[in-house]
Amino acid sequence: MLATSDQENIARALIDARGRKTPLTAYPGAMPQTMAEAYAIQDSAIALDGRRIGGWKVGRIAPELVTRYGGNRLTGPIFADEIVGAAEQPVMPVYADGFAAAEAEVLLCFGEVGTRDYDIDSVKHCIADVRTGIEIASSPFPEINRHGPAVTASDYGNNKGLILGPPIAGWEDADLIRMPVEMTIDGETVGTATMEAMLDGPFGSALFLIRILRARGIAIPPGTWVSAGAITGIHEIRPSQRAEAIFDGKIRVGCSIRSF
Repeated sequence: MLATSDQENIARALIDARGRKTPLTAYPGAMPQTMAEAYAIQDSAIALDGRRIGGWKVGRIAPELVTRYGGNRLTGPIFADEIVGAAEQPVMPVYADGFAAAEAEVLLCFGEVGTRDYDIDSVKHCIADVRTGIEIASSPFPEINRHGPAVTASDYGNNKGLILGPPIAGWEDADLIRMPVEMTIDGETVGTATMEAMLDGPFGSALFLIRILRARGIAIPPGTWVSAGAITGIHEIRPSQRAEAIFDGKIRVGCSIRSF
């Protein structure tokens, strides 16, 4: 779907707010009512932004909204310059007067995707690496998650960075779906869960991403990361706080948060 002039203006306003690090007290135009409208704004913003995409976040659409929006997941770009390694002890910037959260996620790295059709089992064959990680969700629009998934998707899916944690050894044969995950903020546990509640799991997120990006005419080069979805929840966070995700009781990924 090509963006209308009004949608292009929304994309430009969202990018300007991100670039100037200024909060948006209201959504800058008519809110998208469908995912097609949301992705038209997102695609326009990506083109205007010009940075290289290093990955994509995948988020869940609430069950009661699936019929209205025609699917159970959404996506947004993660720019290469906002993907960092956990070993670097990252300090991740967020929009202090906007929305900010940290999410424990499993990260999949695509190898060669090609043009073949995939299903939930065969999609594993185009995955080159699986890691632990944290997605930083942040937007200059503080109400981004209060107006439905189309609004969330329109502003890069509410993404502001990705921390690549240690790999999951033997992931091909591991029972990922039952791996316990804990999220802490400043040492306090804010969520625990497994991936059993994540629809069809992280590989389902990869399959969704292949299909939606193909429909939008977007290539998936080798090395593209997939942040497969929040496992323990979307945990709001403030500058000066520290987030840490613990996978399988022993694999730790952490970062500190600062404002721009």
